[in-house]
Amino acid sequence: MVAEVKTEREFLTTASLRLWLNRLGPFLGLALVILTFALLTDSPAQYLSGRNLRIVLSQTVIVAIGAIGMTMIIISGGIDLSVGSTIALASVVTALGIRGGWPPGMAVLAGIVMGGVVGLVNGLAITRLRVIPFIATLGMLGIARGVAKWLADQQTVNVPQTWVNELAVTFPAQTWMLVAPGVWVSVVLAILVSIVLRNTVFGRRVFALGSNEAATRACGVPTDRLKVWIYALAGLLFGLSGVMQMSRLRQGDPTVAIGTELDIIAAVVIGGGSLSGGEGSILGSMIGALIMAFLRNGSQQMGWPNYIQEIIIGAIIVIAVAIDRLRSSRA
Repeated sequence: MVAEVKTEREFLTTASLRLWLNRLGPFLGLALVILTFALLTDSPAQYLSGRNLRIVLSQTVIVAIGAIGMTMIIISGGIDLSVGSTIALASVVTALGIRGGWPPGMAVLAGIVMGGVVGLVNGLAITRLRVIPFIATLGMLGIARGVAKWLADQQTVNVPQTWVNELAVTFPAQTWMLVAPGVWVSVVLAILVSIVLRNTVFGRRVFALGSNEAATRACGVPTDRLKVWIYALAGLLFGLSGVMQMSRLRQGDPTVAIGTELDIIAAVVIGGGSLSGGEGSILGSMIGALIMAFLRNGSQQMGWPNYIQEIIIGAIIVIAVAIDRLRSSRA
């Protein structure tokens, strides 16, 4: 009896330790990346300065907003490879609207809705046509990119100066904002979606869907409808990322955001999201997005070429997925 109690206590202690390591892992990873590049750069004070922090935060906006949507999808057991193309399409639609004389707010709404339409089509293809998410979104990757090039006539779409151009600016005109308006938008969205996932029926169903779809369906949850909602809502967030992309470049470019889906997926996985579904958090994904941003920023300050950054990010994705698989097998 004493041995059984001791074994149970050891099991609970080990499980508690693993839980805390999973929660603290993204924070430790972020600290490690910052510390590493602070030591490697010629000017650690510059890398750790408030100015550089503002630059990194503004560079994080696009991936961070995309990661919020991707977190919902990955928790539900899905994947979306069309994010980069959706961002490009939304940026072109927003730019065309502004250039066409639309009120800026309407142009922004059009870009966001376009992202939602892409997500809706993905959800319908997965649920109605029974195409697996990997293939459905891989096909949409090409379709959305092609539509973006068609709408833009295969060239960039320049826009006049409006408040939209200030959303992702590194140093806002209003000094009291401290960081880009897009950063504050990201923070608010992260808080709202986190609350929804943790404290609503919809959120609990998203986690249940990723943990065990068959059991969730057996409990009377309309899983197909839920998937459509998840992909459509995530698409709206990807559309907003496209608006931020247009704001940063101050033009709509159908060729941008190639490979951004890898940064976004990596941010979610590094943040504790499981590609098997059922696990993940918005906070973890935001930390993951910061890790990706600090990696790119540090690599640029070191003067490393783009291919070095791509190798590092690719290696991080493989390592993060390997850790996720190891964690799942132990569980």
